[in-house]
Amino acid sequence: MAKPPPDLIEPVDWQTMIRTMPPDMAARLADRARAAPLFAHAYAHHLNFRFGGFRPADLLDFAEGHRLAGVKIHVEDGEGASLLAMDRAARSDFGRQAAALGLEVHVETSSTEAGDLRDAAAIAEAVGATSMRFYPRHCGPVSQVMARTIADLALLSDLDAGGRLAFTLEQHEDLKSAELVEIVRRVGHPRLSLLFDCGNMVNAGETPLAALEAQAGLITEVHVKDCLVVPDRGGWGHVACASGTGHIPMRALLVRLLLLGEAAPQVRAFALEEEEGYFAPAFRFPGEGPDPVIPPRGPSETPFDADTAQDRLRQERAAATRQVIVVRAMLAEIAAEADAIAARR
Repeated sequence: MAKPPPDLIEPVDWQTMIRTMPPDMAARLADRARAAPLFAHAYAHHLNFRFGGFRPADLLDFAEGHRLAGVKIHVEDGEGASLLAMDRAARSDFGRQAAALGLEVHVETSSTEAGDLRDAAAIAEAVGATSMRFYPRHCGPVSQVMARTIADLALLSDLDAGGRLAFTLEQHEDLKSAELVEIVRRVGHPRLSLLFDCGNMVNAGETPLAALEAQAGLITEVHVKDCLVVPDRGGWGHVACASGTGHIPMRALLVRLLLLGEAAPQVRAFALEEEEGYFAPAFRFPGEGPDPVIPPRGPSETPFDADTAQDRLRQERAAATRQVIVVRAMLAEIAAEADAIAARR
């Protein structure tokens, strides 16, 4: 693992975390590590969706082939073949295929604006999805971004009158944890919670474990990934990398996330979002004022060179498979360490 930048990533020993917990807690951790609901995330196949002919049904095949619990898919993944582009019959076919394979479906959209939320909710209903993720892409002073997002999310009650959908708001590089918690509190929707991304807090100037602690009471879903933290204009950006090779304390985060919830696990999906090469710039900076301005933003991108296209597409497919293996190995290590402590009961 590369050396993390000083003062940004907390020094942490995940084994000590487990070895110092009560045996009953360790037993709970071991059980949850073995049963963690792993989902295939479509972004792990982003380039293949864009340039390699990968389709939403292929993500289902990947998840079923690797014995995963479900899929998380953006409504635009697959472009002309995406869920957004499909007619209702094709969406229903996708939903039936997922159900036949025993896979749960979560949909994602990159906006909180009314039209985008309505489109995503209609897709979720058509495919039988159980969860819908979104994040704001407003610009301007943070206070205005928050106010606009809160106003946007007043729509949630109208999107799913039957109460079938869970809604998750993701920290997506610009807002800090306390700001996200405040948005959820002020929206006040009973099925709105937070999606914790293992690297996106860096761009808001936060450290992974501190962000998790701040969001902990509201986290129900996770994007699992690793990244290298890089200096960017006085703040910090991140470049995603192979899981286990970057600066994110993945095992420590998994331990904390698995332990959320007393009687039952609070986190209902760990989505495997390997995205090697993806770069996201800094959005928040040391010494910023009380109401800093979020600049206009387009989507962050994963570089793609047409001259090496086939090699890059093969590399991405291999990386997605490798992440399944690596994260399962991490969970097995956590379970084994926790079992040793639980045996002291």
